[in-house]
Amino acid sequence: MYSAVMSTSERLIESTRELLWERGYVGTSPKAILEHAGAGQGSMYHHFKGKPDLALAAIRRTAEEMRATAAGVLDGPGTPYERIAAYLRRERDVLRGCPIGRLAMDPDVIASAELRAPVDETLDWIRERIAGIVEEGKEQGQFAPSLDGGEIAAAVVATVQGGYVLARASGSPAAFDAGVRGLLSLLAPRPA
Repeated sequence: MYSAVMSTSERLIESTRELLWERGYVGTSPKAILEHAGAGQGSMYHHFKGKPDLALAAIRRTAEEMRATAAGVLDGPGTPYERIAAYLRRERDVLRGCPIGRLAMDPDVIASAELRAPVDETLDWIRERIAGIVEEGKEQGQFAPSLDGGEIAAAVVATVQGGYVLARASGSPAAFDAGVRGLLSLLAPRPA
C-alpha cells in the first residue's frame, strides 16, 4: 500500500490518518493501524508513546494538509469573491466527508483537549482567513459595507461542513453543491 522508501513512522501516521477518517478514534485500533501500515507488532510503541500520541501526529498532519490546501485556493488569484468561490467549489470527495469535520464530530477526539486542538485551530484558521478576504472585498467595494467578515466566514465553513453531512446522508453530492450555489448567490457582488 505504501512506498518501500516511506519510513515506518510515516506509514503509521498515514495509516492512522486514513483510519481516523474512515472509522473514528474508537474504531481505529492499534492492531488495525499496524495491519494497514504493514508494520510489525511493537512498531507503534517504538516510534510513538501509544495510540493517543500517534493519533495526535496524524490529526496534526491532516490539519496541516487541510490548511495548505485551503491556502492554495484562498491565497490564489482573483477577486475576494472569486477566491471564496474557488474555495467552495474546489474539488472534494464530498461523499467521503471532511477529515477535519469528521474529527470534530468524534466524541473521543473532542473529549481530549490535546486531540481537539489541531481540529479547532484549523477551523479557526479557515474562518479567520475567509473573514480577512471578506474585509478585503468590503474595502474594494465588492461586498456591502454591512457584511460582517466573521459571520460570512462562519457561514462559509458551516455551508461546507453541513454540505458534507447532507451529501453523505443522501448519498449524493447534490446537497453540497446546492448549498454552495445558494451561498454564492447570496454573496455575489451587486452591480455598481
